[in-house]
Amino acid sequence: MQISALNRKRGASGVPDIILETVGLTREFQGFVAVNEVALRVQTGTIHALIGPNGAGKTTCFNMLTKFLQPTRGSIKFKGRDITGMKPAQVARLGLVRSFQISAVFPHLTAMNNVRLALQRARGASFDFWRSEGVLDQYDDRAHELLLDRKSVV
Repeated sequence: MQISALNRKRGASGVPDIILETVGLTREFQGFVAVNEVALRVQTGTIHALIGPNGAGKTTCFNMLTKFLQPTRGSIKFKGRDITGMKPAQVARLGLVRSFQISAVFPHLTAMNNVRLALQRARGASFDFWRSEGVLDQYDDRAHELLLDRKSVV
């Protein structure tokens, strides 16, 4: 599978600004090759889709990119840093995360409240929101910014 996301956009040095790259990314399950030799180069600021029929390896590929699955072989670089051996939480802290088809973590809450909950992670006390809604007020400005700025979504 060859996936190329390069176009004419160049960084300051004249070289394409690559945010995510894989070389030979492969995942096997007991002899079955689910993803074979993926070469992926995603340029900063671009939007892409990985499409294919059921069973084509799309979910397996995303799970390897976000480190929910370890590749059988190959490498993954994010912002020029090799993340192949990292754990999902380490990769998430670098800024590479995925969303799931069921995107509402708390479906009974508004989008704003879900974003505020996600932003409180920086406090290191993730469950303080149960004590008082006021704890989340400090995240209102950033949450509004994220919800309204389509450019911030990768």
